Amino acid sequence: MSGTENLIAGFRAFRATYFEQRPALYEALVKEGQHPEVLMIACSDSRVDPALLLNTQPGELFVVRNVANLVPPYQPDSQYHGTSAALEFAVRDLQVRHTIILGHSGCGGMRALRALRNGIQAGREFISPWVSIAGEAFEQAGAEPNEAEAERATEQAALKVSLKNLRSFPWVRERVASGDLTLHAWWFDLKTGELWALDEEAGSFSRIG
Repeated sequence: MSGTENLIAGFRAFRATYFEQRPALYEALVKEGQHPEVLMIACSDSRVDPALLLNTQPGELFVVRNVANLVPPYQPDSQYHGTSAALEFAVRDLQVRHTIILGHSGCGGMRALRALRNGIQAGREFISPWVSIAGEAFEQAGAEPNEAEAERATEQAALKVSLKNLRSFPWVRERVASGDLTLHAWWFDLKTGELWALDEEAGSFSRIG
């Protein structure tokens, strides 16, 4: 089957699972609206699907995906801010209780950042400026003995940068201060299938799954 035929077959399986076998789930979501407790900021990478990785049901996650799972700093102006708009809706309107930034190994966006900082111009109009949001992650990663370790260090340092940027949004800070919102940074290892979480006090990642 072609790619789109596979998708249509997948939709039919989804419809059978949720609309025919479990109709109450979507009836409730339509009637009551969405009330997710978690905002997930994930990468656009096709290998890292948050709903699949975390075995969630429809309505449980409010998901924002972009290149390299980055959070830009708070910058209200007349420009287009898709990630910031989604963050604002999730925090201020849906009033999520948790915001999780989900990074992963082998991130193409972080490779683009490393190449950019090493003086290699990619010739891309939007990717290079976007990944530059996490520019300081390159310096934070420091020198590593091989490229794989350097990439991992950069990916995890970028998560720390995005957490800092999250706190630049005043309404995020307010909800964190009141105890109504908790921020998390997770990193998924595609090679080993392990999930790691940042301990901000220790400044390091530990395996949680």
